[in-house]
Amino acid sequence: MPNQNDHHISHRYDQELEALRDDVLNMGSKVEEQIENAVRALTEGNNDMAETTIREDHALNAMEVAADEKAVSLLARRTPAARDLRFVMTAIKTITDLERMGDEAEKIARMAQQLNSTKPIKRHTALTSMSEAVRNQTRQALDCLASMDADVALRVHGQDEKVDEMFEGIFRELLTYMMEDSRNISSTIDILFVAKALERIGDHCKNITEYVIYMVHGKDVRHTDVDSLDLDTP
Repeated sequence: MPNQNDHHISHRYDQELEALRDDVLNMGSKVEEQIENAVRALTEGNNDMAETTIREDHALNAMEVAADEKAVSLLARRTPAARDLRFVMTAIKTITDLERMGDEAEKIARMAQQLNSTKPIKRHTALTSMSEAVRNQTRQALDCLASMDADVALRVHGQDEKVDEMFEGIFRELLTYMMEDSRNISSTIDILFVAKALERIGDHCKNITEYVIYMVHGKDVRHTDVDSLDLDTP
């Protein structure tokens, strides 16, 4: 006959895992909002939105600390194994990447404030496509995290190469712009910092997709050619 106490402990354990999952997904939603607001602050010249993005970074940091504590507590008290252990490790790593994505959003917001206070220069056409690609990549990475869909994670993983190519194109364009007129150097460097922040957000999205693949298949695919892997082979 099943032990009722064992059943209660198991149910409580499942609840704790679910609570950690909710914390990570809530943090992801907050990061997605931060990125969207930071980009809008830049493209719309909205200093109020930039200030809100900067201020909200503290809330994101608090979410990181709370989720980390929950994950560490689970490891210490429950000693999870197999898939549960992979889930907790995935959560811990994802939390770190999400916090860093928030930091990059804050950088974009600060650069927006600087750029909004200077003479408008050519910037929107160079950044709009890249920002849309990164926001789409972020959304899809968080979706595959929520569903733990490794197939979607693999597709999103490949999108990072496109984002890198967009950054390189913007870099070359901005370099030419600075060479044409040295008075553009200061503002153009600020724009380059924005583009680099977007590129780094893309890198963190790529990391999250790798964690999802690890969670589902138990394979660490970092620093490997993911496209050539046979994930179904043990």
